[in-house]
Amino acid sequence: MEPTQLAQYLPVLMLGVLAVVFSFGMLVMSVVLGKRGKRPAIKDTPYECGMVPLGEGNTRLSVKFYLVAMLFILFDIEVVFLYPWAVIYREMLKDSGALILGSMVSFLLVLFVGYLYALKKGALDWKN
Repeated sequence: MEPTQLAQYLPVLMLGVLAVVFSFGMLVMSVVLGKRGKRPAIKDTPYECGMVPLGEGNTRLSVKFYLVAMLFILFDIEVVFLYPWAVIYREMLKDSGALILGSMVSFLLVLFVGYLYALKKGALDWKN
């Protein structure tokens, strides 16, 4: 008797159910068995090498930081698309070389225009 394709996913389903039950079980057990009561305020203060902390614990980052991070992700994704294309370019060149080269050049051109726009807006200038 040959198992069906749906029956092959039964172990994956069982593992998923076990993971959900285990995680919710741990949360419930921590609430049930955890210590209740008030803790002193000194227990909730951060420890800074024996010194009393001054100022806020969380400093706000500049918007420029997030903008540079998004630009990094954008150009990192470009490289992710560029490497496989470069690896199989010779094989694809036999079928339709001009179309393949044109599509990659247009992709790079759009990214280059975006890079120029970011430079014009001063997105990569850290002095401001």
